Amino acid sequence: MRLRMKQEARPTGHVDGAWWPRSRDLSAELPALLAAVSRQWGVCERFTYNMTMWEKAARNLIVDGVRVRLDAFRVQPADIVTVVSGRNRSRLTLLVVPPESTPAAAHAALTAASQPGNTDSVDVLLGRSELSDTTSSTERWEQEGGRVPTD
Repeated sequence: MRLRMKQEARPTGHVDGAWWPRSRDLSAELPALLAAVSRQWGVCERFTYNMTMWEKAARNLIVDGVRVRLDAFRVQPADIVTVVSGRNRSRLTLLVVPPESTPAAAHAALTAASQPGNTDSVDVLLGRSELSDTTSSTERWEQEGGRVPTD
């Protein structure tokens, strides 16, 4: 299984773990993912994802005899999926390592995202952080195309 999750009782950071699917086909990828998550977090009732990043999927999926509701959103971060468990309505946020990632890049992202206490952003976990952590938010905004008035 290409899934790693933080083991601590109260996960910290932007994500609770990472998942490296083999494709963008949720119908093919979700049964194994949800079965693995269910073993640790309880029965999965709901799964949310960014609709532009995945092939069109049914609104419901039966996994191990349990109906899981699939909800697609345009505004959900592209590299994140969320699983809601029936046990205390626990919410598990997983980084999605792109299927086309090299094994080395995927292994690095899976390992980092599942480390206890890791608070790296999604961009850092996926190796996309081109700006240093010491860059101020104003500098970062300007470098990404924004401009700060000097008056």
